[in-house]
Amino acid sequence: MKSSVVVLFAGLVCLLAFAAADARVCKGVDFPEQVQVKGTDLHLNGLGMRKATFLKVNVYVAALYVPRTSHDPQPLIDPSTPAELTLHFVRNVGVGDLKNAWKEGFEKVAKDQMATLGARVDMLNSWMLDIKTGQTLSFVRLPGTGIEVSVNGTVKGTITGDDFSRAFVTIWLGPEPPNAELKSGLLGGACD
Repeated sequence: MKSSVVVLFAGLVCLLAFAAADARVCKGVDFPEQVQVKGTDLHLNGLGMRKATFLKVNVYVAALYVPRTSHDPQPLIDPSTPAELTLHFVRNVGVGDLKNAWKEGFEKVAKDQMATLGARVDMLNSWMLDIKTGQTLSFVRLPGTGIEVSVNGTVKGTITGDDFSRAFVTIWLGPEPPNAELKSGLLGGACD
């Protein structure tokens, strides 16, 4: 009897260790090491924390999944490979703030392209809702097609164009990300 309890306990410890090795955690939010998107295995490149205002308020944990991990942002920005970006919110964010953030993000990274991107940014904004703590926004990059947008697990649609896809990913991985810690984490650094 005693030996079967020891074996059961050892098995449980091994199972928990295996489960822990199969996920990463940032600020209490778990993300799997791998996801499958449209038949393609994607690996967790990194986790980053979006901080807002001068007070550095935590807003969401972002997870970036790609076919081949990299610490260099350039191959990750390239729209010829599938990718998934998931934003898991750790605080409530109103729809107005989300819409402003998208508009500002695109204007910062693609100001000279807003004549062609503007209507697609408006489409993205039309799908936004008030986001509550624990809810997610997910964006799947489909090469040659665009970005599939999901709001809290519900697919809203696909925004077409590799130009949109490139600008979208550049918001986080380009030279002026929302905050430096977010970009660093998505490129494999610590999630602060």
